[in-house]
Amino acid sequence: MSAFLKLLARNRLALVGGIILLLVVALALVTPLLPLADPDVTRTADRFKRPFSDGALLGTDHLGRDLLSRLLWGTRLSLAVGFAAALVAAVGGAAIGVVAGFFGGRTDNLIMRGVDMLMAFPYILLALAIVAALGPGLFNALIAVAAVNIPFFARNIRGVTVGIAHREFVDAARLSGMSTARIILTEIVPNVIPVIVIAMSTTVGWMILETAGLSFLGLGSQPPQADLGSMLGEARSALITNPHTSVVPGLMILVIVMSINLLGDGVRDALDPRLKSGALSRPMAATLVDRRAPVPEPKAEGILAIEGLQTQFHVKDRVYRAVGGVDLAVKPGECLGIIGESGSGKSVTALSVMGLVASPPGVITGGAVRFEGQDLIGAPYRRLRDLRGRRVAYIFQDPLSTLHPLYRVGDQLIEAIRAHRSVSAGEGRAKAVELLRSVRIPNPESRVRDYPHELSGGMRQRVGIAMALANDPDVIIADEPTTALDVTVQAQILALLDDLRRDRGLAIVFITHDFGVVGQLCDRVAVMYAGRIVEEGPTADVLGAPKHPYTARLIACVPELGAGKRRLEAIPGLPPAVDRLPEGCAFADRCAKVQPDCRAGEIALRGDGARAVRCLYPENTASREVAE
Repeated sequence: MSAFLKLLARNRLALVGGIILLLVVALALVTPLLPLADPDVTRTADRFKRPFSDGALLGTDHLGRDLLSRLLWGTRLSLAVGFAAALVAAVGGAAIGVVAGFFGGRTDNLIMRGVDMLMAFPYILLALAIVAALGPGLFNALIAVAAVNIPFFARNIRGVTVGIAHREFVDAARLSGMSTARIILTEIVPNVIPVIVIAMSTTVGWMILETAGLSFLGLGSQPPQADLGSMLGEARSALITNPHTSVVPGLMILVIVMSINLLGDGVRDALDPRLKSGALSRPMAATLVDRRAPVPEPKAEGILAIEGLQTQFHVKDRVYRAVGGVDLAVKPGECLGIIGESGSGKSVTALSVMGLVASPPGVITGGAVRFEGQDLIGAPYRRLRDLRGRRVAYIFQDPLSTLHPLYRVGDQLIEAIRAHRSVSAGEGRAKAVELLRSVRIPNPESRVRDYPHELSGGMRQRVGIAMALANDPDVIIADEPTTALDVTVQAQILALLDDLRRDRGLAIVFITHDFGVVGQLCDRVAVMYAGRIVEEGPTADVLGAPKHPYTARLIACVPELGAGKRRLEAIPGLPPAVDRLPEGCAFADRCAKVQPDCRAGEIALRGDGARAVRCLYPENTASREVAE
């Protein structure tokens, strides 16, 4: 509960809405205890008193009744009816939706066709028809409002239930001998309750408005009983001459509905696990830059050079140092591998190059990224957009997420081309076919018309590579493009990338956690840990004689086919949290060679020819003097 409240408090509008609604509800609850005039007593001599008159803070209506008293009692009644209608609709609709979704087949068809028939009628007309059949009255209005909203809940809950009913944990419950009723109550209902709460939080406001509408038409509360809708209905004849009689209940309806809607949005974000991390917040076009240290001088050669890059995530009062000062460079025709455990900062480093880290919460706080000698950190968005996909392209891990599911692969390739140069439809199609052929997709003339779901995983990844090649880039950043593929397809993709690199002179930055991939494709390798490079050098040298204990342990974790009975090592412990990095070496707590001075302070990345290592006591070294 405390976690839910913390998430809710992050949304300031929801917090404001919740506070306002809490005040309104509290005021409604204490209304019977307040020294108010009788809301139903008429005094024709005092009719239409202005607000702030003696004995009438908000004035009086056409019968001389105190508007403040009627407003508070009417608010109490409208809130009670609105929340009651929402509860009845939620329970009834959820029960219908769960039954239809769980049993499926003919039961589902019969129930949902009935729901469709109800939804075919405009809900206000259906509510009017129900009230006309039952007769005017607030209780009948409550029944009508609840009834017309049941289909909304039924459809939502039925869709969620269909997705849950055939999950493995439900099958396991069936195999254990649980009854159908118990499975529904213990396995299905707990999983749909968050959806019910979210739907209720966003529909209570509607129901209060619908109830007020029926009362406005004289079909809800009956005189002399007051609710907000009936107060508006009685005041409409005096709207021009005495507008305060309409403004007072109208403002209260506005305040209640707005606060409920704002709070409902916050409740939805806090309960939906997909939105808890701020997925609704709209990222900026480029990563926010807040460099407080001087820009480092150019020191590395290459078409793409990363120098002292620092990228952080600012979440509330926490600072996550995802990238803590990375130096890398890649030359034309070269493949640089970046390897490390999940969470080591590899992908954030790659996304920072073109300002693709989402802001908020991402911030680039230091360093430089130079493309052909020009710093891209803080460059105008037009400059970054011109380079993205044209000079620097990306290949991402999951091609099914990269490709749009509703567009043909050919159309997506043509769109990638047209983003940077003007081509006709015929030229774009011919180029798309040529790109598919270049990545060895058979029968590209017909494949260009396929949707992503019609292709295998390897084919989709080839389309992703073709899209990256669409504008003949100079640098390709490949973020674990073979992780989701089987070994055979992985080998084909790696061979393809290697051929393209040699034929086109591409510079490739290849991110992976597989040393086998590094050994097959990369000329040089950089090992990352806790947001920093801990070792760098030619691939053969690093794999053959690792210097950093972390690199050695990673390599020892890789099984060797046919290599006898070598024991597979494991790295003890877990990587440090990047919002609480320790002093000194971040690997110290997991290292078997740790010494007191490893925790004493900053450890630099020391170079020795083509090799560099961030360690005071490297592997195969007996003393610190050798390391220095």
